[in-house]
Amino acid sequence: MDFRDSPEEAAFRERLRSWLAERAGTFPTSGDDYWRRQGEWHRALHAAGFFGLSWPRAYGGQELPPVYDVILDEELARAGAPPRPSLGYLVQGLGRHGSEELRRRFLPGMINGTERWCQGFSEPGAGSDLAALTTTATRDGDEYVVHGHKIWTSYSDVADWCLLLARTDPDAPRHQGISAFVVSMHQPGIEQRPLKMINGVTTEFGQVLFEGARVPADQMVGAPGEGWRLAMTVVGHEREPSTLGFSARYGKTVRTLAARVEGAPPAELAWAAVQTEMLRLHVRRRLSEQLDGVSHGPEGSLDKLLMTWVEQDVGHAALAMGGTRDPELLSTYLYSRAQSVMGGTSQIQKNIIASRILGLGA
Repeated sequence: MDFRDSPEEAAFRERLRSWLAERAGTFPTSGDDYWRRQGEWHRALHAAGFFGLSWPRAYGGQELPPVYDVILDEELARAGAPPRPSLGYLVQGLGRHGSEELRRRFLPGMINGTERWCQGFSEPGAGSDLAALTTTATRDGDEYVVHGHKIWTSYSDVADWCLLLARTDPDAPRHQGISAFVVSMHQPGIEQRPLKMINGVTTEFGQVLFEGARVPADQMVGAPGEGWRLAMTVVGHEREPSTLGFSARYGKTVRTLAARVEGAPPAELAWAAVQTEMLRLHVRRRLSEQLDGVSHGPEGSLDKLLMTWVEQDVGHAALAMGGTRDPELLSTYLYSRAQSVMGGTSQIQKNIIASRILGLGA
C-alpha cells in the first residue's frame, strides 16, 4: 500500500503549507478563545480553498477525493494551527436525508461558515440511549411546536440553526416515532445555558431548552418518523477517524511530549507513541477503503473505540509528563476522559460491535 502523495496531492500540500506559514499563531488552538473564533477560522479556511474539500461542488465543496481532507488535517496539526471545524457528520446527514430544497438552502452556508450549526440529539435522560429522547414536536397547522431539553450541544451559544431530533409520534415504537428538523436558534422559546467543563472551557458545550419554539413543517428532514435513519447516518460519520483530524493531532502531541523528555521516557509516553502510530495506519486503511468505494456502517464503532483508547493513552502520557504541574498538560488529560462518553459511550460501541458485527445474541 503506497501512502506517498501523488503529484497533485503534493502540490496541494505545498500550497497549504505556504498559506499556513503566513498565519502561524494567528488563531488560538485551545480554550475559550479557540471556540470564540472558530467561525472566523472556518470562513478563512473556506475562502482560501481549504474547507469542504470532499463535499459536493453544487453546495460549496470541491468534490476532491477524501485523501485531501487527511492532508489538510496533517498539515494543520504540523503547523500548530486549529483543527478544521467538525461539520462532516451534519453535512452527511442533511445531504443524504434532506430534500433538494433543504440541501440548496442550508448546505452552502453550513460549508462556507456563514451560518453556524449545532446538533440537538443528546438529552439529560437520553445520551447513549438516544432512542429514549423525550423532546416532542407537535403539529400545529404548517408548523411544529417543540418542547424539550437538549444537552452537550456543541456551539449552541453561537448557532444559527440546529439539526434537531424530536418525537412526533408518541404511540409509535420508540425508534420509529422520531423525526428530524432544521430549527432556527433565533426565536422565542429557546434558552441556551452554557456548561463549564472540567478543563475550564465554558464555550464548547451548552444545554438548550425548547419551550414552544416553532419550526415550519417543510423544514422536516425526510418524512415523519425517519429521524432515526438520519441519526444513524450522523453518528456513523461522527465515529470515523478518517473524517476527523484526531489522528494527526495525537501524533503531534506525542512528539511535543517526547521533545520534553530528559533521560528515559516514561512508559506511558512510549505506549502512547505506539498507539498513535497504530491509529495513523488504521486511518490510512480506512481512507484506502473509501477510495475503493467501501462504505462503513457499524464498523464506525470499532473506529470510535480505537480513538478513545488512543486519546486516553495520550492523556495519560501528558499526565505522566507533568500534568499535575502544567495546566496545558492537565487540560489534555482531563479532556481525554470525555472521549469514552461523547459520540456514544465505549460500552454502547462494544454492544454494537457484538450485536451488529459479530452477530452475538441474534
